[in-house]
Amino acid sequence: MSQLATFIKEKRQQKPILSMTHVVYGYPSVEESLDWMARLMKEGVDFIEVQFPFSDPVADGPSIVAACHKALEQKLDVETCLSQLGKLAKNFPESRIVLMSYLNPMYRFGLDKLAKRAAEENILGLILPDLPIEQASTYQAACKANNIDPVWLVTPVTPPDRLAMLANQASGFLYCVARSGVTGHSSHENKAKQTSLDDYLAQIKQHASAPMGVGFGIRERAQIEQLIGKADIAIIGSALLDAFNKGGQEAGIKLIQDLFH
Repeated sequence: MSQLATFIKEKRQQKPILSMTHVVYGYPSVEESLDWMARLMKEGVDFIEVQFPFSDPVADGPSIVAACHKALEQKLDVETCLSQLGKLAKNFPESRIVLMSYLNPMYRFGLDKLAKRAAEENILGLILPDLPIEQASTYQAACKANNIDPVWLVTPVTPPDRLAMLANQASGFLYCVARSGVTGHSSHENKAKQTSLDDYLAQIKQHASAPMGVGFGIRERAQIEQLIGKADIAIIGSALLDAFNKGGQEAGIKLIQDLFH
């Protein structure tokens, strides 16, 4: 079992569901984003999903796109990001960091180098939503050689045979997108929608031995409670960014406490 999957399994013995919070590196500034990550880890979140910004973040909704564009007004580089995240990982051994970005900036950095440097900085997972698994054999080999996990995404519109293949190959955890579309849209679940989410997660579970994380559109405690017993990690992205934009760190921390405590 990978380091990431082991961490999830051990933590899940203490909690019914784990928390993953999404933060854009460099937003509103590099220093403020690192300070915000440290605050979230102090609060006890289990994972920080750190997004290294890209100019065309295709899977992301308006809040995260705007944050990425603002972050890119500064000169950011992957190497500095990795070493800064490594310091955070050392300071907060109870939490874990996964790095999310798009293929373009990571390909320029070098995928082999990315896997090696991520492992050196105790970043246990990498999420590249626009890299198809069929074209990822070199990347997968680099991750495996460095004992870190490439995290794959499935969605409600992933064809059944492809979903089975991705779920089978998943290690660390499988990122289950809760609904079609981009991040950030509120989803006040009616019963039919909830049934379809339950069926979708049950379908994934038939094929996945890796833990399951669910994200996109999670804004309310009731949604997280509905995931207990069906998934291992609840992923909070746009809702946290919206709270941060409205009321700074205090508003963001209040949201996390309301959702998870």
